Amino acid sequence: MKALKILLTLLFVTIALGIGYGIYYLSALYNEVAPKAQVIIDYNPKLTTKIYDRNGELIANIFDKENREYVKYENIPARAVEALLAIEDTKFFEHHGVNPDAIFRAIIKDIKARRFVEGASTITQQLVKNMVLTREKKLMRKIKEILIAFKVENSLSKEEILERYFNQVYFGHGYYGIQTAAKGYFHKNLSHLSLKEIAILVGLPRAPSYYDPTRHYDRAIQRADRVITRMHELGWIDDETFSEAISEQPKVYDDTLTKNKAPYIVDEIVRRYKNLMPNFRTGGYRIYTTIDLEYQNLAKKKLLEGYNAILKRGIFKNGKKYDYSKLNGAMVVLRPMSGEILALVGGVDYKKSVFNRATQARRQPGSAFKPFIYQIALNLGYSQLTKIPDVARTYEIKAGRRVKLWQPKNYEKNFKGEITLKDALVHSRNLATINLVEDIGLGKIYQELERFGFKNMPRNLSLALGSVTLSPVELAGFYTLFSNYGTRMEPRMIISILDKDDQIVYEEPEVAHKLVSPAQSFLMIDILRDVVNRGTGRRAKVKDVEVAGKTGTTNKYVDAWFCGFTPDMEVVVWFGQDNNKPLKRGESGGRASAPVVGAFLKEIYSLHPELKRQFDIPLGVESITIGNRIYYYTNISKPDLDFSQEKSEDELLF
Repeated sequence: MKALKILLTLLFVTIALGIGYGIYYLSALYNEVAPKAQVIIDYNPKLTTKIYDRNGELIANIFDKENREYVKYENIPARAVEALLAIEDTKFFEHHGVNPDAIFRAIIKDIKARRFVEGASTITQQLVKNMVLTREKKLMRKIKEILIAFKVENSLSKEEILERYFNQVYFGHGYYGIQTAAKGYFHKNLSHLSLKEIAILVGLPRAPSYYDPTRHYDRAIQRADRVITRMHELGWIDDETFSEAISEQPKVYDDTLTKNKAPYIVDEIVRRYKNLMPNFRTGGYRIYTTIDLEYQNLAKKKLLEGYNAILKRGIFKNGKKYDYSKLNGAMVVLRPMSGEILALVGGVDYKKSVFNRATQARRQPGSAFKPFIYQIALNLGYSQLTKIPDVARTYEIKAGRRVKLWQPKNYEKNFKGEITLKDALVHSRNLATINLVEDIGLGKIYQELERFGFKNMPRNLSLALGSVTLSPVELAGFYTLFSNYGTRMEPRMIISILDKDDQIVYEEPEVAHKLVSPAQSFLMIDILRDVVNRGTGRRAKVKDVEVAGKTGTTNKYVDAWFCGFTPDMEVVVWFGQDNNKPLKRGESGGRASAPVVGAFLKEIYSLHPELKRQFDIPLGVESITIGNRIYYYTNISKPDLDFSQEKSEDELLF
């Protein structure tokens, strides 16, 4: 009897020690895995940053490995929850992270198979496995999974667990989260999916590659039908809904959500604004731009057409080709009244060159710079009819200890003797412009150009012919001085940046510089309008639309520009070679770039007949008609003529 008591005591002690050790071991293991549970509890997934155009159309998704658009539980359709539970975890809302019945059934199957064949994982366990554990089928991993699942269930509501599951799991094809998958596979928001489409998605996480509907459509449909059948067996959908869903064959799209419809735009946004968003690629920001993808795509198309036209003209009669190995171009379209950039194309082919010539290339504008000189003259009291000497001069320029002779010439290689200020700019007369600068005084010209906002200008007369360096987007900004009636607008491409919580990170302000009165500015608009009607920019003409602008061609045809505008928009086009080698002789701004602006404006005005077509004449502007031409003036720039006496046009002009 005594021996039995001792034996029972030893057995009790052994069991107690075993239980105690088990509790101690599980407690230690629990403490080990608790931080992993906290990762799920304090869920902070990588979120895709999205860039949109001004109309809300997606330009690009920016992400780091995981392309994920987050959706809150209240925005997940009830049908999606039901479908998931039907196929994966029917008793989800009844258990506490682990389903004992399912585990027992799985153990029996594993014993019979003498290996792990079924895991009996609940949705909570699947989430644990997906986020913090491997998928290897080992007992210790399974114990850790169960412990973490318990911890998660004790810390989160069932709805919070489902929200994490739907946003975390991988749906194949690069899509993380069900909202991302809905947009990727079906081009729809999650809330707009049919039951069959939902069933396809909830069936994917088990084997995303095997059931990928873009590659294995039949498998995906069969899997979806099992989901729908299970929902019907559970009584969660009626016969009519079941039949309708089973018969549906949804259209699936095989594309990428990266998209990047405007890579030069995306690169520029990253370059300018990424410091405002420390976790730019994972923070789930929404960036709303001023870009209009319709304008962007058309600008890209027209720039390429202009590029191809230059290449074609570069083929000689004997079949030999001009060296255009580094030929490229850039184009900027903006709204003058606000400075909003509607399109920005940094090159003819992003795949061949990611360098953004629209924002990063600094080139001489040549004669496209002249209007700023002439605007200064008009502001100082010169009129459109003021006569300027168009004669040759030789200048001595000091270069260190040496003295060089500079003999500027007109493009046409001739002289007019005297020419009106208006005709001097309309026909882009170099000599007349230099003489105008000398008449005003280089010091005064510098002073006024600095007031306009120009910096780092050469300190010699070459400035009159556009020897300053500017990027296309910078020049476009300066041209708003004319297109916006005397108020220069800073170009901008961002409307606002919001974080994942809809808080405003940044709003780009509208920056305006009122520099010239609208009346004085209109005098230049009128001259630039004549540049297109009868001057060097004739190839930019558009029927029934008033177009104003200026050509620019630098020495030896290195750069070809056209800066054009209508009452509603402004377009700047540049062509040149990246190595600064000349274009073929004759490829001036008027020939290479003006047709691109004209073609773009013609199509845009055809697509948008509501755009304004004629320039307004501000208060304070008067006009006189001489022959068949109209000249405008203000009190500041009133011509010194006796209008009380009739005079012929020749007398007035010369």
